[in-house]
Amino acid sequence: MTKGDELKKDIKESGVSIVFLAERMNCSRNRIYSIIAGADCTAAEITALSELLHMSRDRRDYVFLTEKVN
Repeated sequence: MTKGDELKKDIKESGVSIVFLAERMNCSRNRIYSIIAGADCTAAEITALSELLHMSRDRRDYVFLTEKVN
């Protein structure tokens, strides 16, 4: 489960587009939007996104591997 707002923020700050991410990850734009919306991710998807967005290990873990607490 991702924190969609956090992931959107990282994408925006990186300056890359959803199309760029989808092309690099060999998936559809809809898949990227699904991940942002909270769909489960594979380890390969988490790795690819964190590398493409230049996330630190701590940031990656926070965005992809912790649950959002209200």
